[in-house]
Amino acid sequence: MISDRFRLAVAQLNPTVGDVDGNANLVREARVEAAAKGADLVLASELILAGYLPEDLVLKPAFVRRCMDAAHALAKETADGGPGLVIGTPWKGDDGKVYNAALLLDQGEIRAVRYKYDLPNYSVFDEKRVFAAGPLPGPVDFRGVRIGLPICEDIWNDEVCECLEETGAEILLVPNGSPYWQNRAEERLQVVVARVVQTGLPLVYCNQLGGQDELVFDGGSFALQGDRSLAFQMPQFEPALAITDWTRAGETWICENGVTEPLPGLDEANWRACVLGLGDYVNKNGFPGVVLGLSGGIDSAICAAMAVDALGADKVHAIMLPYRYTSEESIEDAAACASALGIRYDTVPIAEPVEGFRNVLSDLFKGTKEDTTEENLQSRTRGVILMAVSNKFGWMVVTTGNKSEMSVGYATLYGDMNGGYNPIKDLYKTQVYHLAAWRNANRPKGLLGPAGEVTPTNIITKVPTAELRENQTDQDSLPPYDVLDDILDCLVEEEMSVGEIEKRGHDRALIHRIEHLLYIAEYKRRQAPPGVKITERNFGKDRRYPITNRFRDRS
Repeated sequence: MISDRFRLAVAQLNPTVGDVDGNANLVREARVEAAAKGADLVLASELILAGYLPEDLVLKPAFVRRCMDAAHALAKETADGGPGLVIGTPWKGDDGKVYNAALLLDQGEIRAVRYKYDLPNYSVFDEKRVFAAGPLPGPVDFRGVRIGLPICEDIWNDEVCECLEETGAEILLVPNGSPYWQNRAEERLQVVVARVVQTGLPLVYCNQLGGQDELVFDGGSFALQGDRSLAFQMPQFEPALAITDWTRAGETWICENGVTEPLPGLDEANWRACVLGLGDYVNKNGFPGVVLGLSGGIDSAICAAMAVDALGADKVHAIMLPYRYTSEESIEDAAACASALGIRYDTVPIAEPVEGFRNVLSDLFKGTKEDTTEENLQSRTRGVILMAVSNKFGWMVVTTGNKSEMSVGYATLYGDMNGGYNPIKDLYKTQVYHLAAWRNANRPKGLLGPAGEVTPTNIITKVPTAELRENQTDQDSLPPYDVLDDILDCLVEEEMSVGEIEKRGHDRALIHRIEHLLYIAEYKRRQAPPGVKITERNFGKDRRYPITNRFRDRS
C-alpha cells in the first residue's frame, strides 16, 4: 500500500471515435511505458475508450457493450502488479441508464466507477442527449490514496469538487475532453485555479489530444499544487506521457518533479490546430492524401501549406485550373507556391468544359445578360474536375473558403465549396493573411512542411480576386476585409445589434447589407464541408440559425 509517495503517469493520447480496440491499445501502450518508468497509476482522458465526442454512438447498445468489454479486459491486465488505470468510458449502470464514467482499474478488477455529474449542453456539447447525469461523487481509494475523480465539466462548477473535498479526497485527478478554441488554455487554467482555491487540493487536468471532425483537442494537460502554483505543464498539439512523483506533506500532496513545457502563442496555436484537425481527419478516415485547386490566391496557398505540414509533401496534389480570366501572375504564383512546398502540381485548363456548359445552356439563356450565373460555371467546372480526381484516386478534396466568405456567401455551392474538409473554415480573411505571413517566418516542431517562405510574398501582398471576370477584385462586391471582418466579428462572435456596431464607426447601411448577406447564406453553410473550429462561434455546432429567416435588426 502506498502511504506517503506515489508516481503518477498522465497519458495525453489521441483516440479515434468508435475505434474501441485501437483506443484500448493506446491505453495499454501508455501503461507499458509508465510501468517501465515505475509508475503506480496512469491517468487517461475522458471517454478514452469511446473517443470524444462519440455523439449518438452512445445510443447504440452494441457500442456501449464494446466499450464496457474493453474496460473489463484492461482491468484484468492490471493483475500483473503494474500500474493501476483511470480511464473514461460510456458505462451502463445497474439502473439500465448509460453514463459518462471514470473507472479505477487495479489488481485485476474494476475497483471503482464514478459518473459525470454535470453534463454540458451548450456550444459543441450535447451530452444530455445521450448520457444520464450521475450523483455527486465521493472519492475512491487507490492503494491508500483518496482520489477524487471529477470528469471535465464537473470542475466548471463548485458542487462536485466541494463534495469530494468534504468527503475526504486528497487529490483531484480530472479526465477531460476539452476542445480547442482561441485562448482556451487560459480559460481552463482559471477554472482549475478556482477549484484549487475552493478545496485546497492539488488538481491534475488530463486532456484529450487530436482532431475529431470539426473539433480539435489540443492536449495541454497540466496540474496545480494545492497552493495554486504550477506543478507541471504538458505540451499542446502532440501526444505525451508525463511521469510525476507525488509526496504527502502533512495533509496535502505535493508534486516534486513536474516538467513545464512552454505553450505556443496564439498564432502558432491556431496554425497547429488547423494542421492537426486536417491531418487527423484525413488519416482517421483512411484517405491516402489530398487534392486541391491551387489558384494563385491566398486561401488555396495557405491550405496547401497546412496540408503539407499535416501530411507531408508526397500526400498533397495541387491542380491549377485556368480559364480566360486567369492571369499570368496567378499561374506564376501557383507554380511558385507548389515549388516552395515540394508538391505535385498539374495544370488542367477548363475552357473546353466551361464553353460546353455555356453552349448547352445558350437556348435557355437566350435574351438574358451575362451575370454571376456564367461566373459560377467556372467555379462549378473546377469543382467537378477536382471531385473527379478525388473519385479516381481516392484523394480527399481540400476546400479552401475562409470564414469571411462563408459568412456572406462569397463562395459557389457545388463549386469551390466542394470537398471533404476545410482547414480554414473558421478563420476570417484577415486572419488568413496574418497566419500565412506568420508561417513564412516560423516552422513549429512536429510540422512536416519546409521552413522558410511557403506562401510566396506576392500571394500575400497582391489584391485578392476570384478572377471570374475581367479585372475583378473581391472589393467589387465586398468592403475591405478589415472592415468586413470587424462587422462580422460583431455580428457572429458577439451577437451585437446594428446600433452597437454603428457606434464602432461603421456605416449603418453597410451593416444592414452584411447582416442580410449573413442570413441569406445560411443555406450554403448547411451544405459546406466540416472544418476546424478556431473561434467560440464557428458555423455548425456553435451557431445554429434557421435557413428560412425574415428577421432583420433595424434597431
